[in-house]
Amino acid sequence: MGDLLSGPTSPRARLRELLAGPGPLVAPGAYDALSARLVEQAGFDVVYMTGFGTTASLIGRPDVGLLSGAEMVDNARRIAAAVDVPVIADADTGYGNAVTVLRTVREYEQAGVAGLHLEDQVHPKKCGHMSGKEVIPAGEMVGKIQAAVAARRDPDLLLIARTDAAAVEGLDSAIARAGAYAAAGADVLFVEAPTSEDDIARVAGELAGVAPLVFNWAEGGRTPPIPLARIAELGFSLVLFPIGTLLAATAGIRSLLATLRADGTPAAAMPELPTFDGFTDLIGLPEVRDLEARFAGP
Repeated sequence: MGDLLSGPTSPRARLRELLAGPGPLVAPGAYDALSARLVEQAGFDVVYMTGFGTTASLIGRPDVGLLSGAEMVDNARRIAAAVDVPVIADADTGYGNAVTVLRTVREYEQAGVAGLHLEDQVHPKKCGHMSGKEVIPAGEMVGKIQAAVAARRDPDLLLIARTDAAAVEGLDSAIARAGAYAAAGADVLFVEAPTSEDDIARVAGELAGVAPLVFNWAEGGRTPPIPLARIAELGFSLVLFPIGTLLAATAGIRSLLATLRADGTPAAAMPELPTFDGFTDLIGLPEVRDLEARFAGP
C-alpha cells in the first residue's frame, strides 16, 4: 500500500507491463483514497478512479459534468498518493477544448496517475450509461487527442481515448472514431456502452490490432454483464468495474443507519463491521507508530 516513505519507482511503466500481459487487466473502481487502499489490499494490480463515484462521493450528485477539472485532479492526487499500484483516472472531456486538454493532462500527470481517459462528449458531459449524451465532431476530438499526446512529459503516461458515439451516432461511427483516435496517438481505445454482446464482439473484432481495448463492465449499466472469460476471449486488454465499490458502500451505510434508527444504537450491526483496531491497522496506524518511534529524536 502507499507507505508514507516509500513507493514504486514507475507505476506508469508497470501499467504498460500489465496491459501487455496474457489476460485482461482488471481495474476495480475507487471513489476516494480509502476505497483505493481497499482495492489494493484486495490484491488488484491497478485502481480505476471513477468519475461517477468521485462526483457522488464529493458532492452527492449524479455524474452530469458538475465537477471541475481541479476537483477531479485533486481526488486523483489523493488516490495516487494512497496506493503503490498504478492508478487510471477518468478525465472526462478534458474540461474544455484542445488547449484546455493541454493543462488537464499536465495536471493529471503531476497528480501521479499512470493513465487517464478522455472522451468525445460535449462539455459538460453525462455518465456514459445515461441517456441524452451529445458528442463533439470527430475532428475536434482528434485535435484533443493530439493535444494530450503533446502535453504529456512522461511518454509512459497512458492515454486512453473514449468514444460515446455508439449511443448518439451508432456503432459504425463509434468504431470509426476509435480508429481515428488511435491514429491521432491514443494508446488505448474505449468504446463506451455497447448494448449487446454482438456489438461488443464487433468492437473487439473491428478494432483488433489497432490498439489495446477497454471493456467497461459498468455495474447496472447498459452494456451486458458478460463473464470475464468471454471478455478475455474477445481480446479486451483492460476491464473496468467502476462503481461496485460505491454501490457496496452505499448498501452498507444504509444497513447500518437502518439498525441505528430502529434500535437507537448500532450494536446489532457491529459484528459485521471491522473492529476499531482492525480499521486503524488497515489505514496505516502501525506505520505511523513506527515513524513516530524512528523520528522521536534522542
